[in-house]
Amino acid sequence: MPQITIVGAGLIGLSCAWRAQMSGWDVTIIDRQFDGDRASHGNAGGIAVSESTPMAIPGFSLKVARWLLDPLGPLSIRPAHAFKLLPWFIAFNQVNKPENFKRLSFALASLNNRVYDDFLPMLKDLGISDHLHRRGALTVYESERSFQSEAAEWAWKRELGVKWRAVSRDEIRVLEPNLAPLFSHGLMIEDWGHINDPKKIVEALRSAIISRGAILIPGEVARLDLSNRSQPAAIHVNGKRIAGDKLLVANGAWAGRLAATVGDRVLIESERGYNTTLPDESRRLHREVIFADRKFVATPLQVGLRIGGAAEFAGLDAPPNYRRSDALMRLARRYIPGMSEQGAQQWMGNRPTTPDSIPVLGPSPQSPNLLYAFGHGHLGLTQAATTAAIINDLICENPTMDLSEFSVARFGKAA
Repeated sequence: MPQITIVGAGLIGLSCAWRAQMSGWDVTIIDRQFDGDRASHGNAGGIAVSESTPMAIPGFSLKVARWLLDPLGPLSIRPAHAFKLLPWFIAFNQVNKPENFKRLSFALASLNNRVYDDFLPMLKDLGISDHLHRRGALTVYESERSFQSEAAEWAWKRELGVKWRAVSRDEIRVLEPNLAPLFSHGLMIEDWGHINDPKKIVEALRSAIISRGAILIPGEVARLDLSNRSQPAAIHVNGKRIAGDKLLVANGAWAGRLAATVGDRVLIESERGYNTTLPDESRRLHREVIFADRKFVATPLQVGLRIGGAAEFAGLDAPPNYRRSDALMRLARRYIPGMSEQGAQQWMGNRPTTPDSIPVLGPSPQSPNLLYAFGHGHLGLTQAATTAAIINDLICENPTMDLSEFSVARFGKAA
């Protein structure tokens, strides 16, 4: 059987492995620590099909400036990392030009509009269909002004295929009676879903692919190797060269370092996310609630109520700053009063984020045997099964989607 080697055992890598096995491929996966915590484990658990616009919406730069001055704001940048962030941020500021924003929105929508078509069969095969809850998500606003400030974006999302409806103050109270009575407007995002626990999806995928013969090798991949034409795609790990017919790089925020070893430049940053899970509060809410004014979410998972959403740019190697989690909890106490915080668990994960909010999908310009699948930002869980289907089409040489917008070539060549 043909052989594919996958670097990365998060949701993206595991989903691609699962789909490749379904098509008859032998799979080897390399990861530094298969049981370690990661963005795939600790995310908010939302199937965020409405997130079909780039992060850099028009006017976003002004919001960033205000957030950076707010100690409870949703974004922080560590001064020591600011200079390294500059090329990424310059590219980020090009996204909200009208022609770019529209084009990139269509690209995101082309993934998100097919999410359930790909995700539901995967859950069924894994035997965990009941882990998904399609109750929508409630976005709440504290004022008419904040509601109207996002009206144009929501109108555009409707054109992209997002299903939503306006919700009155009274209906907010009916839908989520445990919220504080502070919200004047709301939106019900009808296609949004959430799962019991992101970590359970990771564990189910890993168990399934192991039972079907996947080989898992712990280790740090030093570099990619395209030098031997008889073994078209290889990596160097633990002092050994491991080759296959195809090689897939799916190791999230670390992927840019590997791509550079074959001359592919990637603008990708770790948008470090923070959250706190409250084990005794899993029934406090009925669905994921998105607090629009403060840019954070609360999701009722099986493992507890997860309060998350803070973002920090500090690089891959800086230690966590759990004051970001503390800031979220101060907000949550205001908006969801009466929560029990006994046994609260804090978490930080490295979300792999590109400046245009578009993942890197498809072959390297250096070789059709080297494929990329990373950079999903906040949408790794949402787009994992769809990414797996797209990559599977490529390895089976039956592409069904134009991937030009997702190509790594958009970043240029490595220096």
